[in-house]
Amino acid sequence: MKPHSLLTPLLPLLAITPPTLAATPLDASRYLWYTTPAPPTDWENGALPIGNGRLAGTIYGGIDHEVLTINENTIWSGPLQERTPENALAALPVAREMLVSGNISAAGDFILREMMHPVDSMRAYSYFGNLEVAVGHAGHTGQGDVSGYRRWLDTKRGDGGVEYVVDGVRYTREYIASYPAGVLAARFTASEKGALSLNATFSRAESVTSLQASASDTAPWIKLDGTSGQPADEDPIVFSGQASFVADGARFSASNGTLSITGATTIDLFFDAETNYRYPSQDGIDAEIRRKLDNALTKGFDKVKDEALKDSSTLLERASINLGNSSSEIRALPTDERIARARSGFDDPELATLTWSYGRHMLVASSRNTGEDIDLPANLQGIWNNETTAAWGGKYTININTEMNYWPAGQTNLIETQKPLFDLFKVAQPRGQALAEDMYNCSGMVIHHNLDIWGDPAPVDNYTSASMWPMGAAWLVTHLIDHYRFTGDKELLEETVYPYLVDVAKFYQCYTFEHEGYKVTGPSLSPENTFAIPDDWSIAGSSGAMDIAIPMDDQILWEVFNNLLEAASALGIKDDNDEAVSAAKSFIAQIHPPRIGSKGQIQEWRLDYESEALGHRHLSPLFGLHPGRQFSPLVNETLGAAAGVLLDDRLEHGSGSTGWSNAWFINQYARLYRGEDAWAQVEKWFSLYPTKNLWNTDNGATFQIDGNFGVTSGITEMFLQSHAGVVHLLPALSGESVPRGSVKGLKARGNFEVDIEWVDGKLESAVVKSVGGGVLKVRVQDEEQFYVNGDLYEEALETTGGEEYVITLTK
Repeated sequence: MKPHSLLTPLLPLLAITPPTLAATPLDASRYLWYTTPAPPTDWENGALPIGNGRLAGTIYGGIDHEVLTINENTIWSGPLQERTPENALAALPVAREMLVSGNISAAGDFILREMMHPVDSMRAYSYFGNLEVAVGHAGHTGQGDVSGYRRWLDTKRGDGGVEYVVDGVRYTREYIASYPAGVLAARFTASEKGALSLNATFSRAESVTSLQASASDTAPWIKLDGTSGQPADEDPIVFSGQASFVADGARFSASNGTLSITGATTIDLFFDAETNYRYPSQDGIDAEIRRKLDNALTKGFDKVKDEALKDSSTLLERASINLGNSSSEIRALPTDERIARARSGFDDPELATLTWSYGRHMLVASSRNTGEDIDLPANLQGIWNNETTAAWGGKYTININTEMNYWPAGQTNLIETQKPLFDLFKVAQPRGQALAEDMYNCSGMVIHHNLDIWGDPAPVDNYTSASMWPMGAAWLVTHLIDHYRFTGDKELLEETVYPYLVDVAKFYQCYTFEHEGYKVTGPSLSPENTFAIPDDWSIAGSSGAMDIAIPMDDQILWEVFNNLLEAASALGIKDDNDEAVSAAKSFIAQIHPPRIGSKGQIQEWRLDYESEALGHRHLSPLFGLHPGRQFSPLVNETLGAAAGVLLDDRLEHGSGSTGWSNAWFINQYARLYRGEDAWAQVEKWFSLYPTKNLWNTDNGATFQIDGNFGVTSGITEMFLQSHAGVVHLLPALSGESVPRGSVKGLKARGNFEVDIEWVDGKLESAVVKSVGGGVLKVRVQDEEQFYVNGDLYEEALETTGGEEYVITLTK
C-alpha cells in the first residue's frame, strides 16, 4: 500500500533548502545517502531497507511526517491449503503418451485440466503496516526552511538515519534492526532541550482488528492487531505489533490509537511483531512481544544499538571489494544522482562496489538463523513489502528466483544466511513426500516451481509454460550441499544434507521413465519458454511448452546425483553397503547427455525446436554453466563452447530484459571467463534496472530483489570461482574496465578464505587461508604460472588449517 496517514501533521510541510549541515559527502562505496526524503507515494524509489532477518522496515525520512513500513516474515495471506490435484495420478500416463507421440497441444490442455488443482494460487506474502509519525519542531511556524537534510543507510553496519536543521535546531533519527534483541529500534533527537514533539500511530490497508494506544505505562505504547482476513474458524494468520516509547521529561497522552509526546529532547522507540505461525495463541503472541520489548527497554537504546551493530558488522565486514575510485565530482553526489548518471554511461566504479555491499546488507537483513524452530528465507522481495499482497505474491519462486537470492551467500562469506533455506526445506519435505505419492505414485519428495510459507509443493498458477515443472526440490538441494562445500561441516552433511539428497534422488529414480534408452522427465518444461510445434506434430505451428526429456532437467539431475555421490564419499559411505549410493551410480549412466543443436548451441528441448522467444529472459538450458558446473570450460570445453553460443544468441535477441535475467548474464559470462562481456552486463544493469534506492526491478519498475543478489554474485564470480574443483583467481577479470582493484575475505569451496590484489589487469598477489585444512588446487587467470610461498606451483597442495598461502606471479 502507499503510505496514508491517520495523523494530522503537527506543522505545515517544511521547505527544504540545499544542505549545509550535511554537506560533507559520505563514503561513496559504503553509504546510500540522499538530500531529500523518499517520495511518500513511491515506496520503491527511495525508502531505505533495514532488517534483522525476521523483522524489517523501510525508512522514508519525511520531515513533518515520517513513515516506517514494517514487515514480519510470517505475515502471509492465509492458512495452509490442501491443493493436491485429485486426478493427476490417473492422468500422468495419458499425458506422457500424448507427449511422446507428438500430440503436444492436446497434452498441454489435458495437463492443465487434469493435473492442476482448482485453487491455482498458494498463499502470498503480506506486511504488518506502517508506523506513522507526525513530527513537531519547537518554535517553527511552517514559514522557515529546512537545511542540512540527509538520510542514509550504512551497508557495512546495517543501520540508517535522517538528519536536518529547522530554525537552528538539529534533529536526528537513527534506525536499528537488532538481531540479538529481536526488535526494531529508533532514536529521535533534538539538539535543543524540549524541542521535539510527535504523534505516533499504526496504519494498515485492511484486516485490522484492534488499534490501541496507552500513555499510562512506564513505557507508553501503541499496538496494532490484525489477521490475514479469513474468518476465525478458517485459522487465519493472526498477528500483533507493539511500539514502546521512552522520552525522559516529556509529556504523554493517548487517544484513538495515537500516542502524543510533547516537550521531548530524545525519544527512543522499540518495536516487535509476532504471529500465530510461531506462537499459536494470542496469549503466546503477547507474551513474546512483552518479553522482547521488556528486554530491550531494560537494556536501553545505546546497548541495543551497540549489540546490533556489533552483530551485523561482524558479518558485513568479513568481505570487501575495491573496484577503484570514482572521480571526486561523482563521489560527492547523493546516491540518486549517481544512479541517474549511470543510466547514460557508467564511469562510477564505486557505485558498483556500493551495489555489491548493498546486496550483502540486504541478505543479512532478510535471512538469518534466529533460533526459532522455523526461520524463513528471503522471498521475491527479500523481506520488504508495502502491500497486503506482495508483487507476484512475494513467494519462493524456485525455478530461478529463490536460488539466485543465495548465490552470494557462500562466496561473499555469509554462508549462515542460507540456513533458513534448510528450514523451508524442512517445512516442505513432508508435503512434498505426500504429493510425490499422490501425484506420481513415488516415494521421495517433489516440489514444483513455487513454495509458500507452508511449503505448498503443488503446481501453482495454471501457467502453461511454468506450472508443470517438478524440479524445484532438485534445484534447492544443490544449495544445501554447497553449504557443506563452503564450511566443511560434516555433521551437517551427515545429519541433514545427505538425507535430503537421498530423499530427492529417490523421487526421480521413480518418477523418470524409459525413453530411447534414457531415463527422462515429463511432463515438464523449460521455464518459462515456449516453442513452435513441428510440422509433423499436433498442432503444427502452434505454441508448445510442456514436453518430455527436458535438457535443463537432465542438467539438474546430473548435479543432484553427482552431489549425492560426493556427499557419500566425504562420509565414507560405499556403494557395496548403501542402496542409495548404488542406485545413484546406476541412475547417472541413464541421464541423457547434453544435446548440441544445429547452431552449435546447447539445446533447450529434446528436439531442436524453433524457440518462440529467442531472447527469452530465462537462461534455463544453461543451468549446467551457472549455477551448475557440467558446462564449465574446466569440466568440458565442448559443452562450455556450446553454452557460449546459446548465451550469445539469447543476448543478441534481447534476453536480459528483466533485472534478474540481466544479473544471470553477468554470472554466466563470468563462468565462461569472458570478463569484458560480464562487465558489459554490469553496466547494462545500471543503465536500466535500479531504482533510486538501488533496488533491482523487473523491467524498470516493481522491486524484485533477486537481481540485487545476482549482481553481487556476478561481480564476485569475476574475481573468484571454486565450483569446478579449483580455487580460480581472477577467472573473468575485466582488465579494461576494472584494471586495478582488490577483494578481501571472499570464500572458496573447500573452506578457504581468499584475498586478491590486481594491477594492470594482472594478479599482483593473493592470500589463501586454509580454514579447515584440506587439498588446495589453484588456477590463476588463464592458467598463468605462479608461485606459492615462493615455490613454483606444480600440483595441488595439502594444506594445514589456519595457515596462509601467498600466491604471486613472480618468485
